[in-house]
Amino acid sequence: MELIVFDMAGTTVHDENKVGLTLQTVLKEFGYDFSLDQINVVMGYEKPVAISILLEEKRPELINKIHQVFVAKMIAFYEKSNDVKATSNAHETIQYLRKNGIKVAFDTGFSRPIADAIFEKLNWKQGVDFDFSITSDEVEHGRPYPDMIFRAMEHFNIADASLVGKVGDTMSDLQQGENAKCGLVVGVTTGAYSREELEHHFHHYIIDDLSELKNKL
Repeated sequence: MELIVFDMAGTTVHDENKVGLTLQTVLKEFGYDFSLDQINVVMGYEKPVAISILLEEKRPELINKIHQVFVAKMIAFYEKSNDVKATSNAHETIQYLRKNGIKVAFDTGFSRPIADAIFEKLNWKQGVDFDFSITSDEVEHGRPYPDMIFRAMEHFNIADASLVGKVGDTMSDLQQGENAKCGLVVGVTTGAYSREELEHHFHHYIIDDLSELKNKL
């Protein structure tokens, strides 16, 4: 492996379904009532796309208005909450990979402002703690499309996706890795999906802690 692309919330960033709960709250403010099970189906997707899927709604002005409220709430949470922390062994695993010559990138269904708020809160700096990050608003298509993985590959001049791994906690992460034809696709049970739910989707391994990743390379 030359590059591992990690998801953020639920994979490398501890998340007790805060993303899903926040989206549920925002949708309720706009008069839409969804269960967490319904919302979890679209976790990992670019958030405006997730909102559009849930509402079966195509009007961009409404989608954007809901998304703006969601972004504001998530940034406030990541800036102020003491619950924001890395998942178990995330930082140690990332440093192990980098010390062994494997590049580490983050991708996310969040927009850039939310991702940057997370990096700031965790004091994770590009070039020091990881090598690259890409957000869903910086590519044409978010997950499950492979655009973010391809952008990371371009950044590191990697042409062969079999040398790239994708690690994430949602169905869309695994689909993204499959669509990019990654040589390693790993689901992790620390986020939105259980092992049983992840097992229904393409993967090479499913792990319960990121420390297990080093034995799967």
